[in-house]
Amino acid sequence: MPRYAAFLRAINVGGHVVKMDHLRRLFESLDLTPVETFIASGNVVFSSRSRDSGALERRIERMLRDALGYEVATFLRAIDELDAIAAREPFAAPVAAKAVANYVAFLRERPDASAKKRVMALRSENDVFHLEGRELHVASGVRFSESSFTGADLERALGAPATIRGVNTVRKMASKFSGAASTPAKTRRK
Repeated sequence: MPRYAAFLRAINVGGHVVKMDHLRRLFESLDLTPVETFIASGNVVFSSRSRDSGALERRIERMLRDALGYEVATFLRAIDELDAIAAREPFAAPVAAKAVANYVAFLRERPDASAKKRVMALRSENDVFHLEGRELHVASGVRFSESSFTGADLERALGAPATIRGVNTVRKMASKFSGAASTPAKTRRK
């Protein structure tokens, strides 16, 4: 059965507190198994018979909305996709060396040219972006809380929801759940 990582938006932020054992039971109610959570920020790994990740995302979102009483945007990646994201090192060595923090924003779909232009307009002296597929990589010269770049800005630029995770979290998940991609690829962009 395919194994997936779900990155949930609005879990344990903004007053929406969800215990991880409750979240696991909710996923298990959809016959997803075995279900594991990773830190308390809405990262869930599970197996499913479904090979249609878009339909599975929508099914999970409906279940979470009904169970929790609010919208929870869900971003699924197959475990092999998670491995590739974790192994990616999209920034040239000088940019990577200056970064205080690195993030990955998970997007619903690959942005069209217009959305990509709006997203790239959010770059700043502190925040360097690399858009690849359905992920936006951010190398920041400041902590996220000090950056002028916000998740709300990203969502406005995309016209769609997104959720952001630290690269270290993504790499630890890939390492734990597949054993691959625990370190970045040896080749960097120049």
